[in-house]
Amino acid sequence: MLPISLLTDFGLTDTYVGQMKAAILRGAPTAVLVDLTHAVPAQDVRGGAFLLWSAVEAFPEGSVHLAVVDPGVGSTRRAVAARARRGDVLVGPDNGLLVPALEQLGGLAAAVELTEPAYWGPRKSRTFHGRDLFAPVVGHLASGVPLEKLGRALHHLESPFSFPPPREEDGCPVGEVLHVDTYGNLITNLPGSLLPARFRVHLGSTVISDAPHAHYQVVASGEPLSLVGSAGLLEVSVRDGSAAAVLCVGRGARVHIEPV
Repeated sequence: MLPISLLTDFGLTDTYVGQMKAAILRGAPTAVLVDLTHAVPAQDVRGGAFLLWSAVEAFPEGSVHLAVVDPGVGSTRRAVAARARRGDVLVGPDNGLLVPALEQLGGLAAAVELTEPAYWGPRKSRTFHGRDLFAPVVGHLASGVPLEKLGRALHHLESPFSFPPPREEDGCPVGEVLHVDTYGNLITNLPGSLLPARFRVHLGSTVISDAPHAHYQVVASGEPLSLVGSAGLLEVSVRDGSAAAVLCVGRGARVHIEPV
């Protein structure tokens, strides 16, 4: 059985994650569950979308991905399941959370709104669709139920936001910080393929020379550096520290690349 990835903003203090996993296992007792993260900042759909985007490509083709960051739970927002062209199926709220990951996996091939209650769980709360709707659907998918049986067909998903592409100013790449990771590294929207061989990074009042750096230990402790990270995007870090805290910048900060 292919793995099922899980991404939520539920945290681990309460039992929400465990209940959701139990609901999956009711329908697919042998499922392999992989926790991507349950520490998405509360109700941060955009942040969850970036984390999902950064992770799905590592999974085998045809995996199932359940993502729940759902400030609109119980409202008119749609509950959806979508198949990517690579073959993976993503399940979650139709609030933009799934769209970047679908694009990472080749784009949207098919989607349905989860309107068929036969595939929901026995409990139907208005505040916990992760357990009562999404997780049971994922269990059925993992057990071989076709996507098309889960509800009415959709031709597009809502996309209320997008990650800004890099741009060019006076012949120089310009981007912004998309994500601050648990180490305080500042992950930008600048792919390594767009960067010159050698460059300086301008971020707020900070200028980082001699980039890209090969690894974190090429600078002294407490000093900033910049390298292309595991997502293939330029990152700004501080050795043995948090770049976000030391440089006093965060998501949305402008990043200017000066070729040298």
